[in-house]
Amino acid sequence: MNLKETQISSQYKYKGKIINMRLDEALLPDGNKALREVVEHPGGVCVVPIDDDLNVTLVRQFRYPYFEEILEIPAGKRDKKDEDPLECGKRELKEEVGATAQNYTFLGKLYPTPGYCGEIIWMYAATGLSYGEQCLDEDEFLYTQRLPLERAVEMVLSGEITDAKTQAALLKVKILIEQGKL
Repeated sequence: MNLKETQISSQYKYKGKIINMRLDEALLPDGNKALREVVEHPGGVCVVPIDDDLNVTLVRQFRYPYFEEILEIPAGKRDKKDEDPLECGKRELKEEVGATAQNYTFLGKLYPTPGYCGEIIWMYAATGLSYGEQCLDEDEFLYTQRLPLERAVEMVLSGEITDAKTQAALLKVKILIEQGKL
């Protein structure tokens, strides 16, 4: 069965600093037409910093769309759509946690909201950590929290950690450690 939709037309409704929004007309597989609202985003990267004692460092920050503080792994958007995801991850780890890592393991890509947004999040685990000073952006306010990986996974399963990228990456790290692959 053919599932492909073909773009017929596209009109930008908003162009912003981080996202663009457009309205597309698409040709459906059955020949009918439909409107598709699309958010363009340069993508992002998240990193699970995990030390030799299997502790992870998370960040707590206020997330404006939800009007609440949430606990997440270090993450950030790519500065440009063509920025290397690993280099972005290294930058974000240093900025938010003040850490550098000897080893990075690619955990895969995540499509956080495929129904309307083209954002891709590249996920990494970072090991062989060295800690220094945070280098937060001028509009960035957060603090770090280090806890055992097992506790972080419990918090995912109990719903205390609600962020999708954090849930996926932490669970992947746990499984890879159990399999002896990390």
